[in-house]
Amino acid sequence: MIKRALCRLLLLFCPVVAQGATQSVVLISLDGFRWDYIEKHHATNLADMAVKGVRAERMLPVYPSKTFPNHLSLITGLLPVHHGIVDNKFCHKQRQECYKMGDGGKDSTWIQGIPLWNLAEMHGVKSAVYFWPESDARINGMTPSYYYHYAKQADYSDRVQQILDWLALPVAQRPRFIAGYFSLVDTIGHEFGPSAAQTRDAVQQVDKLIGLLRAGLADKPEVNLLVVADHGMAEIHADKAIDVRTLPYDDDFKLVNSGTRLMYYAKPGVSAGQVQRFRQELLDVANGRYQWLNNQRLSALSYQGHAGVADIILETQAPAFFVEKDLQGQQVMGAHGYIPNQDMGAVFVAQGPAFKKGLRIPAFSNLDVYPIVARILGIRPLAPIDGDGQGLEEALTGLVAQTPH
Repeated sequence: MIKRALCRLLLLFCPVVAQGATQSVVLISLDGFRWDYIEKHHATNLADMAVKGVRAERMLPVYPSKTFPNHLSLITGLLPVHHGIVDNKFCHKQRQECYKMGDGGKDSTWIQGIPLWNLAEMHGVKSAVYFWPESDARINGMTPSYYYHYAKQADYSDRVQQILDWLALPVAQRPRFIAGYFSLVDTIGHEFGPSAAQTRDAVQQVDKLIGLLRAGLADKPEVNLLVVADHGMAEIHADKAIDVRTLPYDDDFKLVNSGTRLMYYAKPGVSAGQVQRFRQELLDVANGRYQWLNNQRLSALSYQGHAGVADIILETQAPAFFVEKDLQGQQVMGAHGYIPNQDMGAVFVAQGPAFKKGLRIPAFSNLDVYPIVARILGIRPLAPIDGDGQGLEEALTGLVAQTPH
């Protein structure tokens, strides 16, 4: 009783954060970490984190369930048609240019919105990023206070140590928002599929990194750790591959193949009638292997109104996928990018003073992460966003203030 009273009065030697105290956020993305990998591949550190914090049934990606659109949605709170990165690679009908992953670093006009690291800086809060898609782009003319240009070969344990080193800086230099990114699980999941032993080993490896990070945060009670993913992973089979080279071809259209869907962009001067005729040619040979995303379905997916949305989009379902080459080697692999379904669901686990303990919450949209992180940091969005944070509201403790106005 005496010890608890002293803790409340002095907040010394006690792993709690006082009401109104300044909190920090470390946001870690495990690319391709499906919502059920914790049990499926025995991720014990994440399981323990969930017991001591909050876990979602799954986090729902935006469409398409690809890496760059979803990472930008997580970090801006915007749908892809609003932040501008509508796929990992796409063409822009007004700019007459095509985007590929990382092009924002060379030309940030591809990207709209205010990333969390910029939002923090705009409120006088330092931020740091050890990799995140497009985190080295000068969006709004700004970068995080501390960041690295992406290098896939960068040692994972070094990334964890750098995050801890940032948190050990003197208060005036210390970032209160930190983001980090690990790609391993996605890379291996693509190569071997979500159920493979190799994918289990990759999950085990990143889970150990989360364990190292949690151990380093043990004496930092003001820090909230959020572990998220951009999407899940589905099993695909080589014998279900759809060879694009066997489909109708028209030189009036530029094709972008994302693996799970085909995007056809009409070249300048092509009429609506020509688009309709070519679309019908493609559908005449579909044989149930793929479908056309018409306006009604695009509207339901909130995927309209941007010049990067193709004139014709053909979508397939796992275990099928689109290829433009002869397949060799193993017969089972992994893919994502499909219309969001259970396999596309991503992990979400959070622990820290802002979050309740031992709580399991229903599935929610990844657009809700942005406003909740801003709220934990005590800052507010400076422009309209698509997420309202309601999906995470019940996860918060009384140590988080109401949304600032």
